[in-house]
Amino acid sequence: MSQPVLSLKNVTIYQENKVILSQVNLEVNHGEFLYIIGKTGTGKSSFMKTLYGDLPLTEGEGHIVEFDLNGLKDDDIPYLRRKIGIVFQDFQLLPDRSVNDNMLFVLKATGWTDLVEMQNKIDEVLDKVGMKGFATKMPHQLSGGEQQRVAIARALLNDPELILADEPTGNLDPQTSAEVLEVLKNINANGKTIIMATHDYALLMKFPSKTLKCEDGSIFEVVQRTV
Repeated sequence: MSQPVLSLKNVTIYQENKVILSQVNLEVNHGEFLYIIGKTGTGKSSFMKTLYGDLPLTEGEGHIVEFDLNGLKDDDIPYLRRKIGIVFQDFQLLPDRSVNDNMLFVLKATGWTDLVEMQNKIDEVLDKVGMKGFATKMPHQLSGGEQQRVAIARALLNDPELILADEPTGNLDPQTSAEVLEVLKNINANGKTIIMATHDYALLMKFPSKTLKCEDGSIFEVVQRTV
């Protein structure tokens, strides 16, 4: 049986010495889609930041895509982030270069050298998110939903084992949010594991999946109808 993509045992998550979440126990297996919900300030972002190495894990045991989160060294973080794809609320596209050049920048930064292979990979991931015809566009020429699709494509470039999506629809209207979530669900259906933090409960009703809730310093599984 394969190892979980993520395993947390008796984890306490801190931010600036303040306990944000305590006694976190969680396993996420390959191919799962998991929502993290909760009000602003209940720990969703701190939880996600711990998973991608932005906040250190100092209490409990944590393993993610075969990396040990305990005592994760700064030198390890770039390698960890090549095995996970991160999608942020604010897209974080480089404004001074085209969609294609945004993708090239990431590939070169993560060690790719063959230009033909790089272009083939860019075409592949843009096609997966329905943005192949937009490669020459600049970010300011795209709608918010289109920018987020590009950001999702960027997260797929290094074929990650896990995608962490931190409020990926937070800046989008309801219809566009649903379209972006459909993209993520299709990616999940093709075998990618996805953990998505959101405060948009309407999306959970439309696209139900396993859900954890951050509340009162704890994180626990909830039944969809009670969220």
